[in-house]
Amino acid sequence: MRARIFLKKDQRNFHPWIFRAEIAKMEGEFEDGDIVNVHLSNGKFYGVGYINTKSKITIRLLSLQPMSIEQIIDQRIAEAIRRREVLPVGREAHRLVNGEADGLPGLVVDKYRDYLVVQINTLGMEKLKGLVVEKLKKYVNPLGIYEKSDAPTRLKEGLKESCGWLLGTGPEIIYFEQEGLLLAADLKGQKTGAFLDQLHNSRLCSAFAKDRVCLDVFSYTGNFALHLLKAGAQSVVLIDYSERSLSIAERLLRLNGFSNYQIVQANAFDWLKENSRFERFDLVVLDPPSFAKTSTSKDSALRGHKEINLRGMKILKKPGILATASCTQVILEQEFESLLNDAANDCKVLLSVLYRGGQGLDHPFLLEVPETRYLKFIITEVRRRY
Repeated sequence: MRARIFLKKDQRNFHPWIFRAEIAKMEGEFEDGDIVNVHLSNGKFYGVGYINTKSKITIRLLSLQPMSIEQIIDQRIAEAIRRREVLPVGREAHRLVNGEADGLPGLVVDKYRDYLVVQINTLGMEKLKGLVVEKLKKYVNPLGIYEKSDAPTRLKEGLKESCGWLLGTGPEIIYFEQEGLLLAADLKGQKTGAFLDQLHNSRLCSAFAKDRVCLDVFSYTGNFALHLLKAGAQSVVLIDYSERSLSIAERLLRLNGFSNYQIVQANAFDWLKENSRFERFDLVVLDPPSFAKTSTSKDSALRGHKEINLRGMKILKKPGILATASCTQVILEQEFESLLNDAANDCKVLLSVLYRGGQGLDHPFLLEVPETRYLKFIITEVRRRY
């Protein structure tokens, strides 16, 4: 029989996270990561979730109905798949499950051709791993399922890094086609192997690429660079610190038939600082990794974002196109725009916003949970002041 957790209030606006301060008492035996029933203070059933008393987010809700955990996981995965069947997303590669937005907090599943990559970030979802694999096999029947649970957030849940094949086996680098381009997911690389959340933004950015000299900073395996070259860019310089990522990028550039590129292995901050004295590029893409995992590092992250954007504006010919992103979850959209404005003032330029967006359609977010809207992406024209 499930333990029962009682909240302090007799009513609650829906939010999938229940914090420690909301809980009045706990009845019954349980271990951290177990499934529990949640009740309001008046005893009324509220929902089903998993619990971790060591986390500030003590309970993460899975359902507001008194269902079995097998029913919940089965239903949520089936719904997530159906949700994407009607979306204009890549058939060979897209996000299949996106955590809270698909009713499965702590779980991310990405599809790369005939393979799935799962990322588990919470203790409760870790205990449900076998059931998740069973249901993914039932509904998708992939050749293999690879676990890439290496996010730092696992440490807060008392979990170690876990990477390896859960079902079948497959290649270390999975190639997939997207709108006429050959791309790749590196299972030894970042996130689940590729930045699927940026695919639609790279397509939008490519609309400004024709005949332009372009710079792709934090290029990883070359998603933006490949789209820019496909759209007719005169040339692209790729900057990244990872030798492995750049070697994959170069392989993809060659396989796609491009030769008008330059690859530079360097620290992006140092390279931009050394080169921003000269206005060299018509289009600059800045797609950095997250600069902060917790709110305690937020100020440092804001400074980092301002620095690279200021340097990006300086290295642009005027007028020029700056496509800039932040996936730092603790930085809100308004804060990102504010730091861009501050950088523009320091550079004495105007920013004309041509596009403002975020993660792709296969990465939905919940309005109730601002943290699920993590990606900020802006395309601007940078020009001198009147």
